[in-house]
Amino acid sequence: MPRSRTALCLIALATFASMSVWFSASFVVPQLQVLWQLSSGESALLTIAVQLGFVLGALLLAGTGLADAVPGRRLMSWGAVCAALANLILLWSPGFGLALGLRAVTGACLAAVYPPALKEVSSWFRTGRGMALGIMIGALTLGSAAPQLIKASGGLGWQVVIVATSVLTALGGVLVRFVRGTGPYPFPVSTFRLRSAFRAIRHRPVMLANLGYAGHMWELYAMWAWIGTFLARLPGISARGAALAAFACIGVGALGCLLGGRISDRFGRAPSALLSLACSGSAAVVLAFSGGFPSWLIVLIGAFWGFWVIADSAQFSAMVTESADPRYVGSAVSLQLALGYVTTAATIYLVPVLAEHASWSVALLVLAIGPLFAITALLAYRRIPKERTA
Repeated sequence: MPRSRTALCLIALATFASMSVWFSASFVVPQLQVLWQLSSGESALLTIAVQLGFVLGALLLAGTGLADAVPGRRLMSWGAVCAALANLILLWSPGFGLALGLRAVTGACLAAVYPPALKEVSSWFRTGRGMALGIMIGALTLGSAAPQLIKASGGLGWQVVIVATSVLTALGGVLVRFVRGTGPYPFPVSTFRLRSAFRAIRHRPVMLANLGYAGHMWELYAMWAWIGTFLARLPGISARGAALAAFACIGVGALGCLLGGRISDRFGRAPSALLSLACSGSAAVVLAFSGGFPSWLIVLIGAFWGFWVIADSAQFSAMVTESADPRYVGSAVSLQLALGYVTTAATIYLVPVLAEHASWSVALLVLAIGPLFAITALLAYRRIPKERTA
């Protein structure tokens, strides 16, 4: 157990550090808008490019079998170093076109970090796997909240941010090398067979877990991306106050990950995810009709939303690691994340369009469709005999 906890800490820290370049564009978009005279649509594309690049990278890992044939720590290390280099080259980008390509490459490289990290952590834990994955994703949640904190402090020069996040990501690639040995529950290293891998993800429990994850991601990243904008329009809240409130609403999700993991290990993956989805979806609906609420109450509801919106994320990954053919767990997790991040690109783009041309109420109700869809998938998952989900 002490070795497992040490491995978890190292992998979580390495993943948090490595994934910092994911959020680097969020730090500097306002400055790049002025420097390169970007439209709001082009600014959003700098974020969406990372999501789609990640999807392509995850599909490549799964399609070539690298996710199951190469040790996860080696993939994480090389992926982090390459992502750091792609991010650093932004310093010499003359404008939007090259920057967009570099952000996509950064996302593709990070696909060699996040899915293998989930697999690596799972190999160290069988009992307590839900909590272990929750700790790792909780660390990433704090990373997602960090741009709002920087924004509230007045910001940093964009070159400083690019260099700092590149160095941090490279250090993450080095840090994961300090994990010694393999976990006590390793997944077999397998020769990739496309037909067998697709059979693994068509396994009904895996398929339903993936559909539930897609519904969860429909809501998650759009909430993270636009909660600050939503709060900034409230009466009596300054730009700095909105950024601090957004940091709290996103960052509190780290605690949600811990509670979700604890509930999952005690009562099951699906019940834990169902509770999270019901709470987050309800919060989105309440906020959609919060026009007459005082600002402080809307912020509290937003924090409740942020607490539960991420609490189920680790449990969908745990379902796949426990239900998929052990020979193809790496590919199965990569494909799950690819499906989820394709979904995020749609809602990150859609929410501001709906808010501008319809209303925030419509945008929030559209986000609530995701949890409803995921709940439907998980109710079907729970009807599968227990012996078929393992």
